[in-house]
Amino acid sequence: MKPSALPAWIAALVLVTAFGAPGLAKPLPGHEAPQFVLKDLKGQIFDLRSAEELPLLVLWFFDVDSRPSQEGLVTLDRLAKTFPPGALAVWGITTSPAAAAAQSAAAAGLSFPILLDEGAVSERYGAEIVLPTACVLGPGRRVLDRFEGGGKTTEAMLVRLAERKLQQRAPAVALAIGDAVARENPAHPGAKAVRGNAALAQKDLPEAERVFRELAATGGDAEVLGKEGLAAVHARRGEPDKALALAAEVEKKAPGRAPAHVVKADVLLARGETAQAEAEYRKAAAAPVAPPSQAARASNQLGRLAAGRGEYERARELYEKAELLNPFDVETTTNKGLTYEKEGRWDQALETYRRALAVDATDPFAATLARRAQELVELQKDAERSRRVDQLVKELSARFRSREKAPPTRDDPWTSGPMVLTFVDVQEKGGLADRDGFSAVLLTQLTEQLGASGRVQVVERALLARLLEELNLGSSELADPETALRLGRLFAARLIGTGTLLHGPQESLLSLRLIDTETSAVAKVWTRTLGTAAALEREVLALNREILGTVIRQYPLQGYVVRAEGDRVLLNIGSSQGVVPGTEFDLVEEGEPVEYRGKLLQGEIRSVGRVRVARVEPGLSHAEALPGERAPRPDDRIRERFPGEDRR
Repeated sequence: MKPSALPAWIAALVLVTAFGAPGLAKPLPGHEAPQFVLKDLKGQIFDLRSAEELPLLVLWFFDVDSRPSQEGLVTLDRLAKTFPPGALAVWGITTSPAAAAAQSAAAAGLSFPILLDEGAVSERYGAEIVLPTACVLGPGRRVLDRFEGGGKTTEAMLVRLAERKLQQRAPAVALAIGDAVARENPAHPGAKAVRGNAALAQKDLPEAERVFRELAATGGDAEVLGKEGLAAVHARRGEPDKALALAAEVEKKAPGRAPAHVVKADVLLARGETAQAEAEYRKAAAAPVAPPSQAARASNQLGRLAAGRGEYERARELYEKAELLNPFDVETTTNKGLTYEKEGRWDQALETYRRALAVDATDPFAATLARRAQELVELQKDAERSRRVDQLVKELSARFRSREKAPPTRDDPWTSGPMVLTFVDVQEKGGLADRDGFSAVLLTQLTEQLGASGRVQVVERALLARLLEELNLGSSELADPETALRLGRLFAARLIGTGTLLHGPQESLLSLRLIDTETSAVAKVWTRTLGTAAALEREVLALNREILGTVIRQYPLQGYVVRAEGDRVLLNIGSSQGVVPGTEFDLVEEGEPVEYRGKLLQGEIRSVGRVRVARVEPGLSHAEALPGERAPRPDDRIRERFPGEDRR
């Protein structure tokens, strides 16, 4: 794409003239940075390709005789020394003579590399006429921002760098950069706004409010920034009317700015006023003054709304725009991957999730979605397995439509069969979460953890997804309890999981129910507040433990002693039923019946001994007898003990 053909939203990111001299092209935001290989003062080679593992890199083009160049070098170096290696990566590039560059670097005590350029690299970057020139590179070596000149321009560069660090979720680094600007220029409103936005990122609403109130009381541009920040604080605090009032005030005082429209859109969306919210997001995306994070959020939310209408191609266009504005936002990239999923394009979905993981390898959403997509891609490539799944799906769908019951799995009323569980659906309601696929990630993680326990067999999400696609069941049908029960029984599941995710401005409320398919009774209900992706992982771990506890308490495994020789005991149930090494069983007997008003009532079941499983096979378990009232005997009934429970 030629620079002259760049959309207005990219051109707005360029804080300097696109062409400093006739015929001299400069890499613009959104473009890939020109490749180069240079040596530093010690002769060490620096290849820009090797910098791909650095999420953010500042290329500082300077001249040793330029005072603004030297001041910028010292400021950047002081900041870089404050943090661990890589937190703020800077490469200085100069066409100055090697001796002069070495003397200057030694005098300043610089810690980052100074690269010697004979002119070719500076020419390709358009950094020959105006120095210093800074190019900030992000993931994929794409140019994020470009600045020319010192003084006020260097201040603007540092503030934008702080904003980029906030995008990287590095508020401590952002604060240090903003404070460095504020020390040199205490009146700089952008530097103060960084502190407020960092507090917002850390959910420290009192500190954010304090900073933004100080700004709002200053007047001028600072007042606008302060009131924008206060509007965001009120929105996050659950004070929508105050947020809307301040946003309207800012819109009147400083028209053409994006943040107020984003706040209004978020509040309206939380209220369910989707059309009005979408209009505000569009205003934000088209605003002539739009900080990258705000413009990216507007585009992401517009993409979410388009995807919700099934406009997947349009959604991807909006997500790609958001990615260019904020390449550190893996939420947008995973949202884009989900549009491919919904079209059944699992290979492209997987590729997209992998790109998200390249930006943030710790993101649990991207990791979970990538595992799920990998499973579906492998299924598509495995012709024999795919054929078997297709055949099973056809059989299940035919049985569902004919309302045919699943065939009985056992004829012994005492001996347990496998404990099968299926998660039918979790409906997402309320506002629009920043991340699509919240329920899919939740259920995938629960399925993986419960399946790994060995105690519960969980119907594969891939199989369920194929069946729902075959049956063409939408969210409204799945919300019907009778439909959910029919699906559970179709898989011979004893329990089905279903529920809702209610999205609020800052948190989501999960209500998860386990329903017994034989009695239609609700076996257990959990309510959880979910915030960040990390919180989701913690809650899934807790839910996994509690679901397993519910299964063991309410549906204990039962069976018989097949053989007892000394302390060695053979049981008639094994891994197929959910027995794992370490499981303990009580030997149980029925107590004497009790007569009441002429009727004999069944006596209480009591424990007369105990065994612990040492080794399991699919249909058998090898156990050892533990001290008890008596030794195990063939045909003794056994019942699973809850871990740590003492039964008398």
